[in-house]
Amino acid sequence: MINGNDFNMKHVNMFFAAGDAGSGGASEGASGGASGGASGGASGGASEGSGAEAGSTAGRIPKRSEIAAQYKWNLEDMFASDEQWEQELAALQEGHRAIGGFKGRLAESAATLQECFALRNDIYSRCETLYAYAKMRRDEDNTNDKYQGYTDKALSLYTEASAVCSYMAPELLAAGKGRIDALLGERAELSIYAHYMAELFRQHEHILSEAEESILALAGEPLNAADEIFTMLTNADMKFPDIEDENGEMAELSEGRYIRFLESGDRAVRERAFQGLYATYSKYRNTIASSLSSSVKKDKFYATVRKYGSCIEMSLDDDMIPVALYDRLIDTVDKNLGLLRRYLSLRKRALGLPELKMYDLYAPMVRESDREIAFDQAVLYIKDGLSPLGARYLGDLENAFSQRWIDVYENVNKTNGAYSWGTYRSHPYILMNYQNKVDDVLTLAHELGHSMHSFYTNAKQPYIYSGYKIFVAEVASTVNETLVLEHLISGAEDSAEKAYLLNRQLETIRGTLFRQTMFAEFERIIHNMAREGAALTADAFSAAYKGLNDKFFADEVSVNPEIAMEWARIPHFYRAFYVYQYATGISAAMSIVRRIKAEGAPAVDRYLEFLAGGDSDYPLELLKSAGADLTTAEPVEGAMRVFEAALTELEQLI
Repeated sequence: MINGNDFNMKHVNMFFAAGDAGSGGASEGASGGASGGASGGASGGASEGSGAEAGSTAGRIPKRSEIAAQYKWNLEDMFASDEQWEQELAALQEGHRAIGGFKGRLAESAATLQECFALRNDIYSRCETLYAYAKMRRDEDNTNDKYQGYTDKALSLYTEASAVCSYMAPELLAAGKGRIDALLGERAELSIYAHYMAELFRQHEHILSEAEESILALAGEPLNAADEIFTMLTNADMKFPDIEDENGEMAELSEGRYIRFLESGDRAVRERAFQGLYATYSKYRNTIASSLSSSVKKDKFYATVRKYGSCIEMSLDDDMIPVALYDRLIDTVDKNLGLLRRYLSLRKRALGLPELKMYDLYAPMVRESDREIAFDQAVLYIKDGLSPLGARYLGDLENAFSQRWIDVYENVNKTNGAYSWGTYRSHPYILMNYQNKVDDVLTLAHELGHSMHSFYTNAKQPYIYSGYKIFVAEVASTVNETLVLEHLISGAEDSAEKAYLLNRQLETIRGTLFRQTMFAEFERIIHNMAREGAALTADAFSAAYKGLNDKFFADEVSVNPEIAMEWARIPHFYRAFYVYQYATGISAAMSIVRRIKAEGAPAVDRYLEFLAGGDSDYPLELLKSAGADLTTAEPVEGAMRVFEAALTELEQLI
């Protein structure tokens, strides 16, 4: 929403890897999770290669100083030194208050309005770069107190800048659309704000007075405390039991290791991990229910004070997404659950089990190849896979490697997983923990998709449109991942490798389209409960969640009662009505890939225009221009046909 607190880091563009989504709990659900048994690049032993050059030191995790420079990102492109960062912080702490001098004057002249927006854009873009540098330095080594302090200082500056600027939206609205349109027409330089102002006045009724917006801005931190409480409880305070592993040794269970245990070929290990995890969550069921209930009530509070009919209406309004699209997604997936059941039936046969349990859903039904893929080889695979995007895209992609956008290998105390991050004043960056597996190749392709989206947007758009909405954020990454995966499938060395890759494709769609839609349906249920005044208790959450698992799985899976507690470990629920966009994103991406392969250059040109669109138009319109019309069921149905085709081929191979 464009309001007095409209900054909210929307231009920072930080996007996490498939299967990671920036969270610990339930990370397997973000975008596919485990496939043929690979756990991806989140953790594990150091990758093999040429010593420190490849990030490996005799089988142990290397220190950062032991990794060669060409495999580390070049943050000096943002700030040449920490001293330069500190000087910038001091300058902004003094200078950003100047924007308060425009209060009460925004509509006095076109020159004043332009000057104010230019100053605001400068402040915000510099704040973002301060924060990105600090956080990425901290991610290199999370034990470094210096960069933890830098991160905290940058966040405080964000908050202060947001509060200082909170008068702007109410004052512009008070001036009236006629007056603002007249000012925009007086200066060509102001014409770029036409879409921004149209959005402001479209949401007029949901924007409060200056004083009220200022209060909401200041209240943001305590109102969002439920998310922080959940994070600290589940990531810091909760302790999971030790379980016996495949070798008969006791191993510590954790959220980070959970999927690895579920991927075990030993069914008893899978069962012990499943039961150990959910027994632990059950001990805290009432505390976590209270946390989630508070988050839902916070959403209800915002929807009420901003005069929306419901929380879902409020959440979708910023992207101008109709609630009917959300409902259509759920209905379309429901109609295609037969395909999911057919896949589960194949899984049961492939595993040789009389019945499937919930802890069997991530077991490797096709053995992963032992083949190691060095980073340099991964780059070649990605370039070949992305060749349908044309010479211009490949030429621009080369910047990621020649300019050291990527922090490749794991080192001691480095943040795990993978993400893409960039600001308007910097080129994009990618954090990886590359482990020489197929999943790492696909994760790198995914993150490069995010980075190129930011690269093209920043090259064309003014700062005000340099962000892009979450609704389109996963499209570019999934286009890349889909193209590279299909390239790997077509070039598979044998039927075993092809079967593994097909299963990887199926698991991606299962985890992203089916699982995330189930999450979306759960969110709709619990927010409707809050709207109707029902008690949001652990029993109520569990009953709703168990019912959905029965609907999705019961025909082919003996649904363990413990799964009713899974809602308690999904961090995405603290960002209401967010996860459905993974499902729409993969559907749109697959629709775009089909058009690129069928039409060639014209479809590529439309896609590159989409990548450069940023936030300059509504997400549905941007996607339509690229060839994906999500106002219909066609993209979701098309993704289902991709799933069906891969399933048919895998059935023939197994």
